[in-house]
Amino acid sequence: MRVCKANLHNASCRQSSLQSMSSLQMGGVPPLLRAKYRYTAASGLLRLSVMPLRLGKRRTICMAPEAADVIIKDVVLVGGGHSHVEVLRSFGMKPMPGVRLTLITKDIRTAYSGMLPGYVSGFYSYDECHVDLNRLARYANARMILQPATGLDLKKQEVHLEGRPPIGYDVLSLDTGITPSAQGVPGALEHATPVKPVHNFVERFQKLLARACELDRDLTVAVVGGGAGGIELSLSMHHRMTEELQRTSARKVKVKLFSKSRILAQHTRAARAKFLRIMQEKGLELHEGVRVVAVEAGRLLLESQPPEAFDECLWCTQAAAPAWLRQTGLNLDDRGFVAIDEDLRAQAGPGNVFCVGDMASSVKHVRPKAGVYAVRQGPPLTDNIRRLLSGRKLKPFKPQSRHLSLITTGNEYAVATRGFFCVEGAWLRTWKDRIDRAWMDKYGRDLDFDSMQGSTLATPGSKRDSISMDAQAVAVLSAAKMRCGGCGSKVGASVLSRVLARLQQQGSGAAEVLVGLGEADDAAVVKAPPPGHVLVHTVDFFRSFVSDPFVFGKVAAVHALGDCHAMGATATTALATAVVPYGPESKAEGDLNHMMAGAMEALSEAGCLLVGGHTSEGAELALGFSVNGEAKETELMRKCGLKPGQVLILTKPLGSGVLFAADMSGKAKGSWVSEALQHMQHSSAAAVACLREAGATGCSDVTGFGLIGNLAEMTRASQVTARLNAAAVPLMEGALHCSTSGVASSLLPDNLKAAAAVENADEAAKLRTWPLLFDPQTSGGFPEKPQNRLCIG
Repeated sequence: MRVCKANLHNASCRQSSLQSMSSLQMGGVPPLLRAKYRYTAASGLLRLSVMPLRLGKRRTICMAPEAADVIIKDVVLVGGGHSHVEVLRSFGMKPMPGVRLTLITKDIRTAYSGMLPGYVSGFYSYDECHVDLNRLARYANARMILQPATGLDLKKQEVHLEGRPPIGYDVLSLDTGITPSAQGVPGALEHATPVKPVHNFVERFQKLLARACELDRDLTVAVVGGGAGGIELSLSMHHRMTEELQRTSARKVKVKLFSKSRILAQHTRAARAKFLRIMQEKGLELHEGVRVVAVEAGRLLLESQPPEAFDECLWCTQAAAPAWLRQTGLNLDDRGFVAIDEDLRAQAGPGNVFCVGDMASSVKHVRPKAGVYAVRQGPPLTDNIRRLLSGRKLKPFKPQSRHLSLITTGNEYAVATRGFFCVEGAWLRTWKDRIDRAWMDKYGRDLDFDSMQGSTLATPGSKRDSISMDAQAVAVLSAAKMRCGGCGSKVGASVLSRVLARLQQQGSGAAEVLVGLGEADDAAVVKAPPPGHVLVHTVDFFRSFVSDPFVFGKVAAVHALGDCHAMGATATTALATAVVPYGPESKAEGDLNHMMAGAMEALSEAGCLLVGGHTSEGAELALGFSVNGEAKETELMRKCGLKPGQVLILTKPLGSGVLFAADMSGKAKGSWVSEALQHMQHSSAAAVACLREAGATGCSDVTGFGLIGNLAEMTRASQVTARLNAAAVPLMEGALHCSTSGVASSLLPDNLKAAAAVENADEAAKLRTWPLLFDPQTSGGFPEKPQNRLCIG
C-alpha cells in the first residue's frame, strides 16, 4: 500500500472570541468587527453592515472575519462582455461582504471591439486587444466557469450549463453578446466569416490570414456591410493583406465592399465624402445599393447584377440574439433581444435579472448596437447591482443620443465624427490609441494584485458595504460565530442525502459492492477480489486551487486515481472526504453538488464506484478520496522495478505547480491556466495500459515531490541511478516563462533537495528548465521504464 503525502485540511469548526480576534490582521482591515442589523420596514429585510467594533453600551453582535466572509448572496455574470469586466474590476477593488461573484463564459479572453480593426491591420497584437478574464476573475475573487450558458430557470434562479449541474444565483446579469446572422441570405454562414460576435471573428481571422497567404495569385476580399464597422474593417483588411503579400511576393490584394444602401447611412454627408475619397485613394472597389441574395463557395450572388468572385468574404451586417433567450421567459423585443428598463433590468422580469450589451434592447432609449454603449453601461450596471444587493433604490441610466466615432483607415490615420462635426488626421489615430490602451490597462496591467489579492472584506463604514438579508441569512451569520465541534463539523444529513441522490455513476465493480450509496448503513461492504488478485489502497486530499468547483472535483478525483493506476491496478471503489465552507444550506449544497458531480465524471470514466464518504464544514473547499483497487499480484508495477539500461517516459507535461502559483498572484495568462487544467483532468489509465504492453516494469505518478522527487524514490527503491535529458522534458505552456520570472511553488525549496538522485545533475542544472523538474504536480503524469524504448511526451 502506498499513501501519498497529503496537504491535510483542517476541517474543524470555527469559533470566535474577542481574544482570538484581537491578534488577526488581514489586508489592513481592523481586526475587531461587528455585524450591525437594521430592519427596513418597506422591504421587510435586515441589512448587514461590517464596521469596527466600538466598546460601550451599544448592543452589537461581534463577528469574526470568517463569519463576515460567509456567502449570503450569489451574483452570477453570464458572459464576459464590456460591461461585465467593469463589474469584476469594481468588486475586486471594493468587495461586498457576504457576496460571491461567478463569471460564466465560454471564452477565457474577451476581445475589445474598439481595437479589433487595429488587430486586423496589424497595429495590435492578440494580447494587446484582449482582456484576460481568468486573471480579472482572480482579481475580483470571483469563480470562473468556463462553459457556455444554455438556458435559464427564472423560478429556481438557476443558469443551465452544458454537461454539468446548473449554477444558482440571487442576482443575475447577462452580457454574452450576439450570434452570427445571415438575415435570410442562404450560404452566408457557411461561406463567409461573420465579424460578430467579435471573439469568434478573432479566432477565425487567423485561419483566414493563413489561407490568404498560401494563395499563388492575387487575392480578392469581399466585405458585406456598409456601416462604420464594414468601412473600417475593409480598410484595415486592405492594409494588412497588402503588407503580408508584399512581404512574401509581388501579389496584390483587391477589397470589394458591398452595401445594400449608401455607406455610412447613419453619418453626415461630410463623413461619407471623406471615406469615399479615402477608399478611392486606396483602390477599394465600392458597390453601393447592391443587395446580396446568396453566398456560394467563392462568389456572391447579387440582386439584378452578375455574381462577384472572392477568395475570402467578411460578413459585417447585424447579428442576432442568442437562440436560448427564447426559452427563458424573459420579455424580448421583435428581434429576440432582451427588453430592458432604464435601470438595466429585464423589463417585466423578476427584478433580479439585468441585461446589457448587444443582447439587450432598451425600451425607452433605443440605440444602435455599438461597443461604446456597452462600455458605458459598465459603471451604472455595477452601481445598480450593489444597490439591489443592499436594498436601495436603483438609478436609471440614459445613454447619450450621440457619441464621438473615431474610425481608423487601416494605417496610422483616423476620421472623427459626431453629429455635423467631422475631422481627419494622424493625430486622431494617436488619440484613439491612447484611449483604447487606457481602457485595456484598467482591466489588465493596472490591476493591483499585491494590495487586493485575498481580501474579501470591504472598507468599513460605507453604505455600499451592506447587503439586505432575510431572516434565514441573519440566522446563518449569527450561528457562524459560534460553530460548535460536537458534531465533528459535519454538514447536515439532508444536504448530503440530496447531493448523493443526484449522483449518477457507472462502474465495473457494481456486482462486487454489497452495501454502497443506495443503502443507509454505517459502512460500505465490498466483496474480496478473486484468487490471485490483491487489494490496492491509496488516499489523497487537498484544498481547492481553482475557483470552478466542478473542475476541482474532477481534478481531485483524477489525482487520487493516479496512484492506483501507477501501481497497475484497476480502481474499483472510492470513499470521499469533502469540506465545504460554512454558509446557508443552499450554498453549501450547491458547492458540494458541483464538486461531487465533477468527481463522479472522473470516477465513472475510470469504472470506479463511489461507495461512501464524509462531509465537513471548513474555511474553504477541499476534497479527497480513499481509492480501492485490485490487480493480479504478478502484474503490479512498483517503484522498485527499475533496471539498468531502461529509459524513462513521461506521460504528461510538467508545470502545474508554478502555473497555479503564478495564477494566484495574477502573473499567469488565462490560456495557460486553462490548458493546464485540461491536462490535469485527463486520466493516465490508458497510458499505463499502453506502457504495460510495451514492457514497462516500474511506475510512479508525478505528484507533490516533482519529477525528480518521485524519480528519487524509484532510484532508491531500485538501487540504481538515473541520467536525464532535461531539455527534452515536455512543459506546459507558460511554465518556463513563470519559472524564469521568479515564480515558484512553496514546495520547491524542499523538492530541490532530491537533486542528488540525478547522475548528471550538474550538467542539467545549467538549463533554464531545471527548476521545473522539481515543480510539484497535481494530477501529473508517470515516469515509466519500458525496455529499449524512448518516448518523452
